Amino acid sequence: MPNRLATASSPYLLQHADNPVDWWEWGDDAFAEARRRDVPLLVSVGYAACHWCHVMAHESFEDPATAAFMNEHFVCVKVDREERPDVDAVYMTATQAMTGSGGWPMTVFTTPDGKPFYCGTYFPPRRVGQVPSFPEVLAALAAAWTTRRDEVVGSASSIAGVLARRPPTDGSTPTADDVDERVTARALGALGASFDEHHGGFGGAPKFPPSTTLEWLLRHHARTGDADALAMARGTLDAMAGGGMYDQLAGGFARYSVDATWTVPHFEKMLYDNALLLRAYLHAWRLTGEPTYRRVATQTADWLLADLRTPEGGFASALDADSEGREGAFYAWTPQQLRDVLGDDDGAWAADVLGVTRDGTFEHGASVLQLRRAPDDAARYAAVRDRLRRARAARPWPARDDKVVTAWNGLAVAALAEAGALLDRPDLVAAARDCAQLLADVHTRTDPAGGDRLVRTSRGGTAGHAPGVLEDYADVADGYLVLAAVTGEHGWTARAHRLTTTVLAHFRDADGALFDTADDETDSVLGALMRPQDPTDGPTPSGAAAAAAVLVTLGALTGDLTLREAALAALRAPLGLAGRYPQAAGWALATAEALLDGPREVAVVGPPDDPAARTLHRVALTAPAPGLVVTLGDPAHLDPDAPALLRDRPLVDGRPAAYVCRGFVCERPTTDAEALTQQLRA
Repeated sequence: MPNRLATASSPYLLQHADNPVDWWEWGDDAFAEARRRDVPLLVSVGYAACHWCHVMAHESFEDPATAAFMNEHFVCVKVDREERPDVDAVYMTATQAMTGSGGWPMTVFTTPDGKPFYCGTYFPPRRVGQVPSFPEVLAALAAAWTTRRDEVVGSASSIAGVLARRPPTDGSTPTADDVDERVTARALGALGASFDEHHGGFGGAPKFPPSTTLEWLLRHHARTGDADALAMARGTLDAMAGGGMYDQLAGGFARYSVDATWTVPHFEKMLYDNALLLRAYLHAWRLTGEPTYRRVATQTADWLLADLRTPEGGFASALDADSEGREGAFYAWTPQQLRDVLGDDDGAWAADVLGVTRDGTFEHGASVLQLRRAPDDAARYAAVRDRLRRARAARPWPARDDKVVTAWNGLAVAALAEAGALLDRPDLVAAARDCAQLLADVHTRTDPAGGDRLVRTSRGGTAGHAPGVLEDYADVADGYLVLAAVTGEHGWTARAHRLTTTVLAHFRDADGALFDTADDETDSVLGALMRPQDPTDGPTPSGAAAAAAVLVTLGALTGDLTLREAALAALRAPLGLAGRYPQAAGWALATAEALLDGPREVAVVGPPDDPAARTLHRVALTAPAPGLVVTLGDPAHLDPDAPALLRDRPLVDGRPAAYVCRGFVCERPTTDAEALTQQLRA
């Protein structure tokens, strides 16, 4: 008999719709039921592609006896952390404060008003050493609520007090006084100390793709010529591209590597990782001309369109790690499986190139494909890769989480629009435009008080109910701005401006730092505990850093100094962390590089279909200057949404021209592509 989750929109919640647990969705009804029954809440937080979430579901939530105890003693609430990052952020802070670590599935027990009193992550069905079983935890907490209520409530109140006082980082949040060379120099020194010179990446196992850090390193080298920054970026990009975390057959990256050598990944494939890494490899190719980076960028873009695109034009959140009940079953190969598909000669050759051994690198003697050496026959490798990809497609596929997350789709818009322009792929630009239109039509509503408001997700073309958070506004605005730069369609710039109007009106504190939730859309239960304000990058840019980057770009396009000032205020907290924890501040450091470079602003004037204007536009887009701001328009037919950077800039002798400005100083306009190249590299 399906439970209440049968009507949910989240694929993760729908995975639990047939559990014998009487799950509730997060919301006022669940808390009212807990108060009515006078029982605690059990809040279980996870996401669709989470391997251990599936394990705990099979072991505990599908067990009738465990479910019956849960139903009798608790109001059980299931939360998709991707749909409700605000719920996840508050209770993850509590979990880390109480246990010293965190992760998913996250299991939190709260009073009927949402105050946590016991937190954990995965609990096994039977005791393992000192780790209690889930039934033991349930029984102990149910008994404590009944026999030691005052103690439990007192503990919850103490924890709530700590959360209310807790700053957004680990004890004290330093702030950067200014954006200057000292900030980036300290961060580069700290990052270099953790660089793995043998295998690329930073630190040891597990290794996550340092997407935002790579963007910063590439920008820093582009601005300063620093060889160490480029060496760290290239060492990491090369290692990831050749390792098992990269899907050598179809393109796209898995979530992380479980080892230090990038050999065996955790196989879930997330939209946000691939959007960010597509852009990192694209920028590395733009900077160095290395063909491998172009290949990886192209294949990753193709994979996004092939495997994550939804019928509505958006992009699904993830592919699961598991298929056939096993993690990685879709991706791993044995030598015999290669021979079965390719024959003996090609099978042996492919095994040598792709690192498939008799002993294997993964479970059951299978190997994760890696590009162990450059193929000596490109045509043969292309044919082998195609045959293996088609054979793999006949295997049972990993499940797909097809909800469309606003922020991550904003990242995809930016990556695909820029890739389409630089790789001369109009189909990628068209896909970016379609996705942006879905975000504009389904995820956005006009706020009568000014600005636009976002929802967090949609599914099947229907908007969800959870409000957008800061990263949604920032990443979508960034996607719109990149799309406008690539296409010359200024309506996207206007949309980005309306989103930042909302950010500045509803997300700022008195000092200009940015909260993660809007002041009028912060969940009432969570708001009584803490209002999230996390300046650190995770696998995606922090909302504060992403918003600052957008404000810098919009300030350059509009000439509005208040936007630049707002960007500097938003950067203080993340840049304050950069000297000690540079990987937590990669996007803020990348934005600092843009500010230190100007940023450079390029207005290309001329009819967009004029070959000379198109040439100048492409030269501008292919320049590696950090945070480059580009706009295109016909001065004879500027639309009302055209940015101020384009206005009062005539053609030169009747010919399309480019105007380059930097630090409030403009170069002489040029009609010559080579001269423009020199201006942008000076």
